[in-house]
Formats: sequence, C-alpha cells, structure tokens
Amino acid sequence: MDRLTAAEVFITIIERGSMIAAADALDMSRSMVTRYLAQMESWAGTRLLHRSTRRLSLTAEGEKALLHCQRLREISQEVEAGLGDSREKPRGRLRISCSQFVAQLMLLPSLNSYLRRYPDVAVDLQIRNEMINLVEERIDLAIRITNTLDPNIIARPLGQCPSVLCASPEYLQQRGTPLSAEQLKNHNCLVYANFGTSVWEFIYQEDLVSVPVTGNLSANDTTVLLSAVRSHSGISMLPLMSAAPYLASGELVQVLPDYQPHALGIYGIYRSRTHMPQALRLLIDQLVEDFAQQV
Repeated sequence: MDRLTAAEVFITIIERGSMIAAADALDMSRSMVTRYLAQMESWAGTRLLHRSTRRLSLTAEGEKALLHCQRLREISQEVEAGLGDSREKPRGRLRISCSQFVAQLMLLPSLNSYLRRYPDVAVDLQIRNEMINLVEERIDLAIRITNTLDPNIIARPLGQCPSVLCASPEYLQQRGTPLSAEQLKNHNCLVYANFGTSVWEFIYQEDLVSVPVTGNLSANDTTVLLSAVRSHSGISMLPLMSAAPYLASGELVQVLPDYQPHALGIYGIYRSRTHMPQALRLLIDQLVEDFAQQV
C-alpha cells in the first residue's frame, strides 16, 4: 500500500477523532481507511491506537508514528512545492481495469488521444469483468458499467450506457416475435451473468416494467452474448454501442422497441481523491468528456 497515503490517513484519523470522520474528510471508503490503519500497524509491528466505543487515543508507539507521518507529509509538501512547472507534464504508469467491451469500443479511442497528448504516461490495461480490490491488484482506475454501485467505494460517473433488446431475424422466425414484455418468459433470454439477476427492467408508457427471464446461456462478457445472438441462439439485452452496427445492417433486429431498457451508469472507480496522480485526474476528466460524446 502507498505509504504516503497511509500516513495521511493516520494523521486524519487523529485530527478528526474517528475513522468514520477521517473517511468523510478524505472522501475515502470506511473500509479503505480501516485497511490503511491496519497496514500502518503491520508496518510498525504493534498497535498504534487504543480503540473504545467513545474515542480513539494514541499508544506510545502511535505517538512516535504520528510524528513520523507528520514529517513525511511535510516532506511531500516541500517536494510538491519545488516541482514547479514540471507538474504540468503528467508522467508515470497507470494501471486500468475494464471489460473487453469497454476497452475496445469506448476506452481505446480516448486512450489513443490521451497518450498522444501526454507521451510521458504509460498505460497498463487489464481486461477484467469482475470487481477487484484496487489496492491489492495495484489498479489506479477500474471502469465498470452498473446500476448497483457499492456506496462504500469512491467513484466518478463517466456517462451512461443505453441498452437495446435484440435478436436475429432467424431466431424470431423460428420462435415468434414477442409483442409484450410478459411474452419474454416464453423465449430463450441470454443474460449478463455479473448482474446477479435474471430480471429485465423496462420503461413502458412511463411505467417501470420488470420481467423475470430464463435462458440456456449466461456470460460475463458482452461480446459472448452478442456472438450468441448473431448465431440465432436467443434474445439478449446488449449495449446499444455494440449492437448498433448489426442493427443497421439488418443482421439483428430490435425487439419490443416500445419498451425502453434502463440505461446503465458508467463509473470510474479509484482508491482515493487524496494525492491523486495528475495523470489519473487528467485521464478521468477526458473520459467524462469523451464518453458523453460516444453514448
């Protein structure tokens, strides 16, 4: 874990009087504050705080650790003040985690532009669909598409991802075309496994309609579901961006066009706003702008 951030977390716990108050002040999840404190005590090899239901107090070793942390923060501030104009040129390596769909259709166009603008920055792109521990995996930014974001994580909205219900003409010719959301129960519905539910939600005539669906295939990757739909295997709810070329060519057709699937949020998830590298901050700002134009 980053020692400078750990020092800042430890100082803030003491200044604010509790880990909850420190989390609020640092705009950091409570679990992350607890983890940084545990790592500090692991480094020190001893307990740094006395904990009670009413207050926190420093142990003898904690008092020594606080002095070291305050000095470390002072050195950091002195270094930052001395960098001057060099801070205008972001540099370093960013590790980014996202799905294959996000990487190919959404992220790479932005990354290409970003890396041309900031040639001293390198990006290590990790193709992952599942939620991960950013600290343990050393990930600077995870991009996720979801409407069930954990309230304890730090995230910035990057945009929205509209979805479309679609199938191949061959499948609909064999199984019939559903005329209402209820009729989806009679079809082979291919679902995204990571959402943890087989209920599709739509807005129909300003009302929310929820329909439980079943099918013989679920997957945690959009490209797999798209390939299955193109192979006439069933009906699926896909990101509009990935399905649009096939809808335009007629290889796929939109199902239930009067039923609007809920748009999903696109989020950039990161560890903390404290000491955020300039390269990361600039990238997130660019993604917000670019994703708004893409979707």
